[in-house]
Amino acid sequence: MSQSPTLEPQAIRQARNENAKLRDRDFAGQFGITEGQLVAAFVGEGVTRITSDIDQVFPRLAALGEVMALTRNASCVIEKVGVYDDYRPGKHASMVLTDAIDLRLFPRHFQFAFAVERSSDAGIRRSIQFFDAAGDAVHKVHLRDASDLTAWQALVTDLALPDQDDKLDVATRTPPETAKADPKKADELRRQWAKMTDTHQFRQLTSKLKMNRLGAYRIAGEPLARALAPTSVDDMLHALQDQGIEVMIFVGNMGCIEIHTGPIKNLRSMGPWQNILDPGFDLHLRLDHIVEVWAINKPTQRGAAISVEAFDADGTIILQVFGRRTEAKDHRPAWNDLVAGLTALDGSVVADLSATPTASEAAE
Repeated sequence: MSQSPTLEPQAIRQARNENAKLRDRDFAGQFGITEGQLVAAFVGEGVTRITSDIDQVFPRLAALGEVMALTRNASCVIEKVGVYDDYRPGKHASMVLTDAIDLRLFPRHFQFAFAVERSSDAGIRRSIQFFDAAGDAVHKVHLRDASDLTAWQALVTDLALPDQDDKLDVATRTPPETAKADPKKADELRRQWAKMTDTHQFRQLTSKLKMNRLGAYRIAGEPLARALAPTSVDDMLHALQDQGIEVMIFVGNMGCIEIHTGPIKNLRSMGPWQNILDPGFDLHLRLDHIVEVWAINKPTQRGAAISVEAFDADGTIILQVFGRRTEAKDHRPAWNDLVAGLTALDGSVVADLSATPTASEAAE
């Protein structure tokens, strides 16, 4: 179902000018619109609608030179500085594969795109912003001082759409999928899980059994899935900083997953946020949004892949963390020891989670 903005574009622009200090996401939530509708309201005033076809846009991004890639969900933001080299298209999933910018892209969620120019105290800030059908941000590309402005202008000119409407009609937001499992299939889940040879097989397994990630975790039991205390995520980050263990951190939404590979060096807490502020890499995590945390063991041909995965109150995944293996050093043994030492959730709480009706049970 298509939904028009609750405010007309002119009213959005006026309200935005009166609330200039609010972040886009916060402004949109406060005024009952989506972030995409907010950006669209400024079409013709520094904003240009461009094609959302990533096979047209992403090959052009490398010419911009150094930029910042930003992906977020409601609880976590990841920002990486680099160049968009090595774009690999795919019908259902595409990728950008560089040491700095590592993305998994799901094209069907890229429904709207804008080239944005805004004045700030630091000068003109430029970005390319992608939104899904509901008008929620999927991925953003922010130019930096070293970016190529000639390439930017060429991209905007070449990819601009004929329709430059400042009103954006969006679809109803899809509600989060709650945990989905079938306890009667728990033994089959464990048998098939133990036979895995690649982490990517897990999604196929849960789909075959009509479960999802969180539902499977809740009924699998140890040693495959161990429930951790919500505070264990912050404990993990501090331990990674102290020990210098290199990891892979996955943060994303339905349309894009962005990955940091390497160590964590500088943590800084600010209110409910825990922040990683490293050269070329920032991460901002709402610790108070973390409700469930699981230590997960998935067998592969290269040994067990151990991850720590955090979920919010709706059962939406916030982030995943894995140990890193390189040709020079395998960080996974140290990572595995770190995960093994994280505080487990109280047994009675785990029992309550396992007993909570899942989506598939509620439907019966």
